[in-house]
Amino acid sequence: MKHLIATTALLGTLASAAFAQNLTPMTDEERALFRAEVRAYLFENPEVIMEAVEILQNREAEDQIQADLDLVAAHADEIFNDGYSWVGGNPDGDIVLVEFLDYRCGYCKRAHGEVAQLLESDGDIKLIVKELPILGDSSVLASRFAVAVKQVSGDDSYKAVADALMSVQGDITLPALRRLGNTFGLDMPAIEAHMDSEEVTAEISATRELAGKLQISGTPTFVLQDELLRGYLPLDQMQAIVADKRG
Repeated sequence: MKHLIATTALLGTLASAAFAQNLTPMTDEERALFRAEVRAYLFENPEVIMEAVEILQNREAEDQIQADLDLVAAHADEIFNDGYSWVGGNPDGDIVLVEFLDYRCGYCKRAHGEVAQLLESDGDIKLIVKELPILGDSSVLASRFAVAVKQVSGDDSYKAVADALMSVQGDITLPALRRLGNTFGLDMPAIEAHMDSEEVTAEISATRELAGKLQISGTPTFVLQDELLRGYLPLDQMQAIVADKRG
């Protein structure tokens, strides 16, 4: 399909050039001859198609990067200063990393350790975590629990619970969450009663709305300073981007 698009673009370019040189529309016979010549040329030089595809892909990538930069700039206050997302790392760091995550997402679990190593190796990064449960009811249940813990028991309890949830394999159930909460000595009756509260719903809904504005369709998704990074990134790539941001 991409080859066809690139070939069509190439034909359009050649046709435009031919029209500009002639300054008069082609006749049907001239158009048929022109198409035959272009077809023969492409068969003799198929590498031209790949060159056109590469140019097209590069342009699309550049356009996507610019579009993402514009999205981050347009919604910066919601991304960096929402007033409710958990903040870790160095709150005064010169680099801000925002992560949209789902506790049932395999790549989020993988990224969790990478992000922890990044923060441990670099003391000047502020981390903001946003709950984005998109993988079904278990994901929603886990996020409601985590947010309720944060709102009822505070940030330290949230961090402990969030780390534990990232290590859970398979579905997350309410009995399992009760056991987890009891392990950390949390007030589970109060937390469980708060899980379906308007406050928890409002926080998760606001993050979902923001994700929609940023055209986020999967997790993990990161915002690193002004840049939107879609998908898992290994530690070395994150470190390289951080170094680049610092100039």
